[in-house]
Amino acid sequence: MKNVRPIRNETDYDWALKEIARYFEREPEPSSPDGDRFDVLAALIEGYEAKRWPIDPPDAVEAIRFRMEQAGWSQADLARLLGSRSRASEIMARKRPLTMDQASKLHREWQIPAEVLLRSAVKEPA
Repeated sequence: MKNVRPIRNETDYDWALKEIARYFEREPEPSSPDGDRFDVLAALIEGYEAKRWPIDPPDAVEAIRFRMEQAGWSQADLARLLGSRSRASEIMARKRPLTMDQASKLHREWQIPAEVLLRSAVKEPA
């Protein structure tokens, strides 16, 4: 593979961006030498960006709001799912954390990633 190198600093990053840019106008064939080079450059760039500018995942309330906006749902829809208007309101106002049961329902019914919901969920008493 022609001159691919690790990305250790901004100079290396700028070099990699220039190298990969030429493939955007003329996409290489998968599994060809240029296709492999493109894949390696993309992985290097992605790794450097994730390390240099990490993006924290959303918290549960942000994820719920995003899903509601995406689907055109309201807080009333959330209340119906959770079985309580006051609980939905408290959760959205960040006054009450999700229970494990609520997190499970949101994951199952609204397909919100469980790992986002479970970070803020509290264990229910046995």
